[in-house]
Amino acid sequence: MATRQLLNELLALYSAQGGDDLELESVGGVDAAKRVQAGEVFDIVVLASEAIDQLVRSGHLDGQSKVNLADSGVAVAVRAGAAKPDISRSEAVRATVLAAKSFSYSTGPSGVALAKLFESWGIARQIRPRIVQAPPGVPVGRLVAQGEVELGFQQLSELIHLEGITLVGTLPADIQITTTFSAAISMACAHRAYASALLAFLASEQAVAAIRRQGMEPATP
Repeated sequence: MATRQLLNELLALYSAQGGDDLELESVGGVDAAKRVQAGEVFDIVVLASEAIDQLVRSGHLDGQSKVNLADSGVAVAVRAGAAKPDISRSEAVRATVLAAKSFSYSTGPSGVALAKLFESWGIARQIRPRIVQAPPGVPVGRLVAQGEVELGFQQLSELIHLEGITLVGTLPADIQITTTFSAAISMACAHRAYASALLAFLASEQAVAAIRRQGMEPATP
């Protein structure tokens, strides 16, 4: 879901430049990987780099075709109108988490890394009753906007377009969680030449402005 807005923008640009019209389906990363593993056929799969690698190892994706597209960091949001907590330093983030009555993070790689961070801080058991896990495919920001949680952690790209929330900012550099999103061609792809042309476009300089507009940075090759 973190790449949904970016891919919509890039596919529209690709089509406008004479490229093929493509059908994009966006679901939570966990569900997407399960569908590929179950044998559902897609020409191209876009997921966190580690998930792409797992699908390469299981024989579902062509590892030689893999390209890294964008690096995405985690941001913090509160409900619109709520006071912004201090997240300027890692110690401040820890204090903010401890003070929050409820909070949520995703089921994707950033959520897993966040849980490990809380473990390393020694607060995981203390805060566990206050964690509201967002279902796969449901933006954390939606829970924040609806008042179901006080604090939300998710990819910046998934928060910047949501109404009803206030973006507090990104995590400090020393605890920032960066996810690299990559793409690869399915081993079952029947349109390999077209898929390769699209991946080349997605990883080209033409995509850089859109990547940054969507709150991410171009990934290193």
